[in-house]
Amino acid sequence: MKYFVSKLVDGLEYLLGLGGMKRDIAFLIISGVALLLSLFDAPLPFSAAWVAIILCGVPIVTEAFIGIITKFDIKADLLVSLALIASVIIGEDFAAGEVAFIMQLGSLLEELTVAKARAGIEKLVHLSPQKARLITPENEQIVPAEAVKVGDLLRVLPGETIPVDGVIISGHTSVNQAVMTGESLPVDKEPGDEVSSGTVNQFGAFDMRAAKVGEDSSIQRMIRLVQSADAGKAKIVGIADRWATWIVVIALTSAALTWFFTGEIIRAVTILVVFCPCALVLATPTAIMAAIGNATKHGFLVREGDALERLAAVTKITFDKTGTLTYGAPKVVHVESISADFTADDLYAVCAAAEQFSEHPLGKAVVRCFKSDVRAAIDPCEAFEMLPGRGVSASVNGHAVLAGSQELLAEHGGAVPEEAEAAVQTHLSQGHTIVYIAVDQKMVGYAALADTVRNEAAQMIRALEGLHVSPVLLTGDHHSAAQAIAGELGIRDVHANCRPADKLNWISTYQKRLENVCMIGDGINDAPALKKANVGVAMGGIGSDIAVDAADIVLVDDDVKELPHLIALSKRMLTTIKVNMSFSMILNFIAIILAMLGILNPVFGALVHNAGSVLVIINSAFLLKWKRRAA
Repeated sequence: MKYFVSKLVDGLEYLLGLGGMKRDIAFLIISGVALLLSLFDAPLPFSAAWVAIILCGVPIVTEAFIGIITKFDIKADLLVSLALIASVIIGEDFAAGEVAFIMQLGSLLEELTVAKARAGIEKLVHLSPQKARLITPENEQIVPAEAVKVGDLLRVLPGETIPVDGVIISGHTSVNQAVMTGESLPVDKEPGDEVSSGTVNQFGAFDMRAAKVGEDSSIQRMIRLVQSADAGKAKIVGIADRWATWIVVIALTSAALTWFFTGEIIRAVTILVVFCPCALVLATPTAIMAAIGNATKHGFLVREGDALERLAAVTKITFDKTGTLTYGAPKVVHVESISADFTADDLYAVCAAAEQFSEHPLGKAVVRCFKSDVRAAIDPCEAFEMLPGRGVSASVNGHAVLAGSQELLAEHGGAVPEEAEAAVQTHLSQGHTIVYIAVDQKMVGYAALADTVRNEAAQMIRALEGLHVSPVLLTGDHHSAAQAIAGELGIRDVHANCRPADKLNWISTYQKRLENVCMIGDGINDAPALKKANVGVAMGGIGSDIAVDAADIVLVDDDVKELPHLIALSKRMLTTIKVNMSFSMILNFIAIILAMLGILNPVFGALVHNAGSVLVIINSAFLLKWKRRAA
């Protein structure tokens, strides 16, 4: 006996040394085995059910009484504790162990649906520029970014992150502003233009005057937005805990009255046992876990346990444009020649040849699309030169070629002919970007590039509207580009030129109108909105790590056509939870009546509500293979 006890103590010490989740699983397995041994009266020197009572029951009792004493916090655990203690007092060890086991199983299932701690805000902090290149009358020196003061003159070289907000004093460049606006293309900058901290200087060096520094800078403001949005998102309270006060009152009243009128304490204890909300506790987590399993098969990683519950109530779904509804990569959609010396194909080839060494995303797009569309070799070019913020110049087949902005054309004596102006304006109104092409200082045509809509996006938007969820477009792109994409997809609610704070404000506005909002995004600039929304869904393939960390759900393969399935699944899951709850409550009330009449004893009462728990699990399991019916 001493040897057995010694080994048991050693085993417990080892299990207690395990991590939280592993320890809980180990305790449940051991308790389950012990209950089976107790049920079949295994020849042991003590009741095997006591293993389950100690491993699963003691933590429940401890937590329940700490909660009631320190905060007067009545939860479902309190009724379980009373039933467990009463069962032990009258010698019904198996009933006590079985109740403790079921409750801890439900707790573990809930824990498994809770996301791991996230490090999104940490990653945002790491984006904050650490160094700045300060220009003084004496020299140029590297200083910590936090040491920069308003009015300081700074120099930013190609590839460097802009350390503070400010205004360009000299130099031309292109700045990648995706971190702040989500725009798919770099923005050309020249003297007088504003630049934001955290954005990246891509091509040309420039000098700038610091305007907003430290905590006032754009990147720091966005970090605070993410933190405040996360703090404001309330978690859903478990249904069993929401109803716990009434459950405890009804159970205790029923047990007391039964004992008073019958004089049989065993009937009162049986009422407490059958009233234990085991099936009620399992109703939500089992349905959530089954729905998460279903969602995983359709390419979704659910990172927050209650995200699907919140998603079921969504009435607005807000989309970032670039990379979400579109592919996020510019594509040549039209090439127009205005010269009799060049066909459109000739002009395409000349432009691709001039751009073949360009590092600018527009130049790369021209070359990529030429190879894909024409499938021909690109002519060689000579004397290639990048002109930051304006375009490129090169010699192709003995001709001087310019490809870039209208300003580049004007600098070299070129101008847009009147006959081409109307067509160019049409493209600009559709949100296209124009690459002007000049040969020997004369404009000969242009190429229009645009971000293209995902093939499945339009059908997905229609399916969402069929589920009574209204789509909204929130984008950092210009109004014309936003309206062009929205018109193509049939989205009527459009907000363009949105910075992170603007997206946050629009979501808050909808929430104040009692709308539940789901945000779909992929960029760093979407992180505050993903946090603020009732549910945040990030694109996992092309999305930034910070957007993924800020989201409740991740669309792993970026296949947006599955979004309607996810929302329909969440609604179906909520229906399953309600069915589970209704069934468990009806079963409990029937069992109480039988216990009052003395038909059920504690052991059979425990088995009855255990059977209810099994049926709840089976009903939830149907969600694993559930499919949305096509409209």
